[in-house]
Amino acid sequence: MKDLLATVKSNVSIAENIYAITLTLTGPLKNISGGQFVNLSVGEGAMLLRRPLGICKIDGNDLTLCYQVKGKGTKKLTEAKAGDKLKVLLPLGNGFDLNEFNNIAVIGGGVGIFPLIAAIRAYKDKNFYSYIGFRNKAAVCLLEEFEKSKLLTVTTDDGSYGDKGNAVSAYFSDKNRPEADVIIACGPPVMLKVLKEELEKRNFNTPCYVSLEERMGCGIGACLVCTCKKSDGDNARVCKDGPVFNIKNINL
Repeated sequence: MKDLLATVKSNVSIAENIYAITLTLTGPLKNISGGQFVNLSVGEGAMLLRRPLGICKIDGNDLTLCYQVKGKGTKKLTEAKAGDKLKVLLPLGNGFDLNEFNNIAVIGGGVGIFPLIAAIRAYKDKNFYSYIGFRNKAAVCLLEEFEKSKLLTVTTDDGSYGDKGNAVSAYFSDKNRPEADVIIACGPPVMLKVLKEELEKRNFNTPCYVSLEERMGCGIGACLVCTCKKSDGDNARVCKDGPVFNIKNINL
């Protein structure tokens, strides 16, 4: 884990209220997996808390993070321009470990697609079968990253792009879906809750790992803002113990 001062290379809108910011670091990033995240400052001023953002792409010294504009902090971040300096703490959390799997089903919803992109990029020799959902056509972004998959199904809630529906329903309704060794998923809590219910209802034995989206403070496990409940009744810190968990081990 390093606390670095990074230089903004670009910060552009890629969809409705969605931005991609690319930071140039002082050296290449090593041993980082999809699902890990960073804590990024949003610029000078009164906003002291950094924002947790999932790692989306790594290209040499360049790190790309994607974020949705939801509050004052992310709104402030949209003002960052090329050449600005931002503090970034990385890498944080535990990502997807896919070394022992070959055929991987990917289920992503909304901004939850970003850490899944990093996982696909990290395991270029694997077979990915992707089911990706968005709110509407205006929210669709970065599909070129999922086109590397052996299979790609895109849905929108209103049917304005791709199939009408959501990523979870698209996966389970696909009668021709290839058999997967593992499922990886990230998306809003309601999506992951439905995914877990469907897996249990159908008695799926395929392991499933999910990256949780939670509000965070410190990002290193000290403040306990991001505590979630485990299936055994214990608590877990999403930032420190996750954000990737076996779906069987957490309450959704």
